[in-house]
Amino acid sequence: MKGRRGFSLLIGLAAVGLIAAAPADAPYRTALGLFQAGTPDLGLKPAAGTQTFTVFAPSEATDRFSNGVVLMPFKGRLYAQWQSSARDEDAPDTWVAYSVSDNGETWPAPTVLARAGEGGLMRSSGGWWTDGETLVAYVNVWPDGFQSGAGGYAEYRLSRDGETWSEPRRVMGADGRPVAGVIAQDPHLIGGRLMTGFHMRPGMIAGPFYTDDPLGLSGWTPGQMQNLPRDASGAAAEHEKRLSREIEPSLFERGDCAVMVFRDEELSFRQIASESCDRGVTWTTPVLTDMPDARAKQSAGNLPDGTAYLVNAPNTDRPRMPLAVTLSNDGRVFDRSFLLRGAGDLQPLRYEGQYKRPGYHYPKSIVWNGALYVGYATNKEDVQVTRVPLRALERTTD
Repeated sequence: MKGRRGFSLLIGLAAVGLIAAAPADAPYRTALGLFQAGTPDLGLKPAAGTQTFTVFAPSEATDRFSNGVVLMPFKGRLYAQWQSSARDEDAPDTWVAYSVSDNGETWPAPTVLARAGEGGLMRSSGGWWTDGETLVAYVNVWPDGFQSGAGGYAEYRLSRDGETWSEPRRVMGADGRPVAGVIAQDPHLIGGRLMTGFHMRPGMIAGPFYTDDPLGLSGWTPGQMQNLPRDASGAAAEHEKRLSREIEPSLFERGDCAVMVFRDEELSFRQIASESCDRGVTWTTPVLTDMPDARAKQSAGNLPDGTAYLVNAPNTDRPRMPLAVTLSNDGRVFDRSFLLRGAGDLQPLRYEGQYKRPGYHYPKSIVWNGALYVGYATNKEDVQVTRVPLRALERTTD
């Protein structure tokens, strides 16, 4: 269903109760009854062939905090990047680790991609990009540490073999100056143009960016989008001015349009979304969707046949479980969902640490070798990957 006629049909379906009610201008909606509140794992079941593998597990002799897992295929191998620290989230000793697998199942011990900062500076995972010949590793740099709330900027390192890396350099804007913000972790190529989001200084104000640089090193241009207002007053107001309501975006493609999916920093426990139909130049004002979300980073994308997907914890409360992949043939109605990890197979949290809690945290996803791979941090300590064969997710017949 495309255009005004398709959208009118969606409104009609909502009116007769076949899909869930959602704002009329929301870029997408979910089918009625897709998630069964009050049932184990929201009533979701895994797709055939779903498997989970461990990239890194903590021990008494290793770091015990991990988060921000991002995957990228490069020259026949799968790369995983994440941030690591001895005990606490966003601590000064945070460094960026990576590991490489030939099959997505077995992973060697992590290697240093970016060392911990000094004098209050902190580095965290920024994700990957590649043109097939060069692998780009983004690293986010927080000059005053993450906890200061001042924000940071993005650097990149380059490799032709996935083992030796160039010295870090700043990610550059179309104006010839470094971009004054940290990069979201998963750029997407949509309509021949690279798109992502940056969180801009001062603070963390999220917004869409695009570039025609195939490596995503320079030429980044801000898209035009009006952020939603924050609901804050009193002592919290100053803090909220430095953090947009919509944060940590991801993207999927729908026809000639790009749809940007955000975490809602307010307590709606639903996703926020905006769309652009002019290759990222202008974006609609973000709208609250009816897609449940446990107020966490999520991952969006498209399967090779064009099917749009959302990976998140579709929970209307804080627990980041179950972890699921939810799919849509047309990018407007998400009508089927599969369990990736649930409460029943969650290992216990073994080590204490600041901001650590049970659940499946900050998923990011990629398609590789006939499967959807989702990387995430379980309990913010185990780095894990869940693999789903594409044949189990392929389109249903309309």
